[in-house]
Amino acid sequence: MRVGVIMGGISSEREISLKTGEEMLKKLDPAKYEAVPVVINKKEELAEKVRGLDLALLALHGAFGEDGTVQAVLESLNIPYTGSGVLSSAICMDKDVSKRLLRAAGIPTADWLCWNHISEFAPEAVEKLGYPVIVKPSSGGSSIGMVKVNEPGGLRAAVTEAFRWDRSVMVERYVQGTEITCPILDGRTLPALGIIPQTSEYFDFDAKYTENGALEEIAVLPADLERKVRQISLDCCRTLKCSVYARIDIIVSDGVPFVLEVNTLPGMTSASLLPKSAKAAGMTFSGLLDAIIAASLKERGVPVHVQ
Repeated sequence: MRVGVIMGGISSEREISLKTGEEMLKKLDPAKYEAVPVVINKKEELAEKVRGLDLALLALHGAFGEDGTVQAVLESLNIPYTGSGVLSSAICMDKDVSKRLLRAAGIPTADWLCWNHISEFAPEAVEKLGYPVIVKPSSGGSSIGMVKVNEPGGLRAAVTEAFRWDRSVMVERYVQGTEITCPILDGRTLPALGIIPQTSEYFDFDAKYTENGALEEIAVLPADLERKVRQISLDCCRTLKCSVYARIDIIVSDGVPFVLEVNTLPGMTSASLLPKSAKAAGMTFSGLLDAIIAASLKERGVPVHVQ
């Protein structure tokens, strides 16, 4: 099976995508797959570079990767790909839309505001959320452009900075609590991980990507809370029509799990959360890739013939 690892891309998360792709290439079993690196530098390259692939293993993050665009191109070329489909990818990439759907389904998520242009910015509306707040690009990832604002004086600068990274910006009520993440693989939850930032107050870019920036370990939760986290994670995937795999990021505050976001193409470096969770479930990195590939082929209606 000729598997192309699609990586790079044009988003602010390009370097992280390249790291994810490199790790996937190292861990794909050569006895089962012919692994082909496919580095995307501009949109126009995609159609030509994926010709002849039996499967596109997506290592992309951010715009033109996680937002359904690449998925739509691959569908038009009749090339199976890993992860969620076009609609789910687009919904989950837009935090405002996904939070609206989650709240409509009764899934707890922090109060928020969203503006589509800097001219719409209304600082007085933020007073209703109460400080501190988190300002972030509505469609961004890896916490790029995200800032915690503790008082009104810092709000405009944070919003202006966030608009550098995206066409819409969200201001979300800051929920004090414990951050956990619960991955889903082929309709089943994997062990939830607890995240304790070591270099920052919260799980920002530095905490995510600096060595020893955060302590990440299996979350030890009371049985009732663990059931809630697992059920909410499954409910998120069902509500947002995710398939194959995803990672649900949650803040637990006073025993209530508040969903932060749903990642349809979570990071897959050796230090990433999903592989750590899979390892806790007894899976190797190569075994995790096997499971993602098999579930993706099933989701796309392709017979699985991996030798």
